[in-house]
Amino acid sequence: MNLMKNALGLLLYCLLFSFSLAAQYPTKSLQAVRVDVPEMNVDGHFNEPFWQTLEWHRDFVQYEPIENAAPSQATAFALAYDDNFIYLGFKAYDSSPDSIVHRLTRRDDIDGDFVGVQFDSYFDHRTAFTFVASAAGVKFDFIVSNDGENEDPSWDPTWYVKNSRDQEGWYSEMKIPLTQLRFKKADQQTWGIQVARKLFRKDETIVWQPAARAQSGWVSQFATLDNLTNLEPKLPLEIAPYVVAQTDRYASIAGDPYHNKGATNTLNAGVDGKLGLSNNFTLDFSINPDFGQVEADPSRVNLTTQELFFEEKRLLFIEGKNIFNFPLLFGDGDLGSENLFYSRRIGRRPHYDPNLLDGEYIKSPEFTSILGAAKLTGKTQKGLSIGILESVTAEEHAAISTSEGPERKSTVEPLTNYLVGRVQKDFNAGNTILGGMITSVNRQINQVYLQYLPENALTGGVDFTHKWKNRTYEFSLSNYFSRIQGSAESIESVQSSFVHNFQRPDQDYKILDPRKQELLGFGGKALLGKFSGKLRFMAAMAWKSPGLELNDAGYMPEADNLFEVIWVGYRVYKPYKIFRNFSINFNQWQVSDFGWENLGLGGNINLHTQFTNYWHLSTGVNINGQSLYTTALRGGPALLVPTTYNWWGYLSTNDQKPWQIGWEFSQNWSQESYRKGYYQSLNFSYRPTKSLQTSVNAYFQKNINELQYIDQIPLGEQTRYLFGSIDQNVLGMSLRLNYTITPDLTIQYWGQPFIAAARYDALKYITNAKAATYNQRFHHYGPNEVFTRDDQIEFHEDGTATSYSVGTPDFNFKEFLSNLVVRWEYKPGSVLYVVWSQTRSDAVSMGQFNLGQDLDNLFAIDARNIFLVKASYRFSR
Repeated sequence: MNLMKNALGLLLYCLLFSFSLAAQYPTKSLQAVRVDVPEMNVDGHFNEPFWQTLEWHRDFVQYEPIENAAPSQATAFALAYDDNFIYLGFKAYDSSPDSIVHRLTRRDDIDGDFVGVQFDSYFDHRTAFTFVASAAGVKFDFIVSNDGENEDPSWDPTWYVKNSRDQEGWYSEMKIPLTQLRFKKADQQTWGIQVARKLFRKDETIVWQPAARAQSGWVSQFATLDNLTNLEPKLPLEIAPYVVAQTDRYASIAGDPYHNKGATNTLNAGVDGKLGLSNNFTLDFSINPDFGQVEADPSRVNLTTQELFFEEKRLLFIEGKNIFNFPLLFGDGDLGSENLFYSRRIGRRPHYDPNLLDGEYIKSPEFTSILGAAKLTGKTQKGLSIGILESVTAEEHAAISTSEGPERKSTVEPLTNYLVGRVQKDFNAGNTILGGMITSVNRQINQVYLQYLPENALTGGVDFTHKWKNRTYEFSLSNYFSRIQGSAESIESVQSSFVHNFQRPDQDYKILDPRKQELLGFGGKALLGKFSGKLRFMAAMAWKSPGLELNDAGYMPEADNLFEVIWVGYRVYKPYKIFRNFSINFNQWQVSDFGWENLGLGGNINLHTQFTNYWHLSTGVNINGQSLYTTALRGGPALLVPTTYNWWGYLSTNDQKPWQIGWEFSQNWSQESYRKGYYQSLNFSYRPTKSLQTSVNAYFQKNINELQYIDQIPLGEQTRYLFGSIDQNVLGMSLRLNYTITPDLTIQYWGQPFIAAARYDALKYITNAKAATYNQRFHHYGPNEVFTRDDQIEFHEDGTATSYSVGTPDFNFKEFLSNLVVRWEYKPGSVLYVVWSQTRSDAVSMGQFNLGQDLDNLFAIDARNIFLVKASYRFSR
């Protein structure tokens, strides 16, 4: 009852203040002090004489939980500079020094109390270079772009920090080389600056320059750093050669000439580098890059027609990735992944899988080798941002042989060049942005059997954003195009792919043309919204033509749609009774195709809150109305599916405690008996010491779907689209152990057992995919029409001579993945890795799910073990 009263009170509070504007605070000015520091020992004690001459600034205020309120603990900082460095000193006073949370973690994964500084050295009000140190002395550095919308934690500059403690608090001394910042050459210049501290036990963030949480933008609210005189931009030069020794151990296979020894040893080398070309532009390059220390992708089973999206984990591509961002849609989640550039295309798995004759064995590369890559990034004094990425991947070959016969080679991936270019120009103090992007993929195809791949793929786009009224309102518009060229076979393959479905028989606005050697397409989006204040809203529209093809360099799971969305959200930042903060969102969307056929209408409501005891709660309900599923029949007519519903939620305990529990659930159901299922996830993390962190995330998912595609059988002028009722069970668990000996020496382990099993019954075929009545859309096979023999299902339709067969669709897939990584940064930028990776994987045509038996079988599978040592050494000036 009290919870209900609190919620009703919060709703009334929202209505009374729904149209209040974000607060605006006067901009502070910090006067930088030039000092003469012949040599400095960074030790966290401020022993150098110049520290005693500086003014220590103390007027901090809360950013959260209570904006602009007095902080719980006092903080002071001082700043100075010389020709080569910026010097920062922090005094983080604490009346309860025993309560300071100082947890050892790996770099960029800080936990506990921290202090930090952000520099807008471009002074573009959009970009900031961030340097943070935790109370345990762990570094966290990242670049902020788009005025706070994006953060890039992969940026790892070279800088120095040490901390100390006493009975009054803790102290941090920073020394930041000017080579790590980008700024213009001028006798006198001004930067933007923000200084912050985190009091972890109270989840309290304080800042020196007051900032409004309800206001759109972050960097645009910075203070100014003035009196910077006679600074000479420094051009970095860093070269880091590396060497990798690897041994691959696996079960030997008798008669297989490639796997009969049970071991393969390799030695590899390459070089990474960074070169400052001018005051504002940097060239990063890599020759023969290696990613052996990168964690494997999590196991997943995909029964849909859409390609799965995987996060980029390779440092070469995640560092500075924001400059190459050109989103096709809006928001986050699944929509946020669609982009003109998807870096996982570079170094992907080979396209071609050769057919083997009886008695033949194959050795094929798992991934395409990247011969080299170069990336030019920077921003001019006049606000022009430029990013250019060039990469070449090797022509890859598979070796094929019998146990006795000669070996033959088969090309599985052609030599390919990737080029990505991005420009953006700021106007009106960063409130207006005009940009453009282009991607180009060129393949050297010399084999007839690879002519199903396009030879050339060109995409490009322009985007425009304008914000006004102190960045409260925003209008953005983008348009993009695609052109692919190649053999008639390759263009037909694209047209008939699940992304495009030109062959769909129930439409007449797109025609499959097997003679085409070029395919053109276009797309875009328009958005108008209010993104400041407590009440926020957005109306947006996106479109992708049937011929739009971006998947050579980008990620686009589906073309041929018009997507409309309306969003209204409300934010409460100030604590109210049991709520520390609160937000609620309403969404509505509708999808059509370019034939103006309505594909579906839906909406949801969701809310998120943190309570005053620091627990988090999120929950929401989604409704998708009756929809047309255009790819359900894999090239056949669109299938009309009933209305579906989904209720989800997440609850987590206080993450400031040594232990934390998180519970996530999702329940889905539908009208008719079309589908139902649920998802349950339990996460437990525990810190027994300040150096050791453990976490276990276990989840179980059950899906029951009456209309799961199996296969299609051509029968003269007709096609049997075979479906079944699927009962799918998925179990997964992720175990992580992080042990930090020092911030530069860490041990990390990740392990994931995964089991997915599915059984099909109630077999049927589609009769009228768009029938008004659900049960008239398909015909159930009778007991005398279906016969199972070994791994085949035979169909003999009553009253006809029609018979056909398919392989049994039941499956049981098991996989175990693990990585153990020891990382030692023995000098800044020079790293030694010791890695052990293990994989166990197997799949059988059996749909039974039995946890105990499946786990026993999983760990009885022969393991593949990879051991490697990778060492790099950084040379710099």
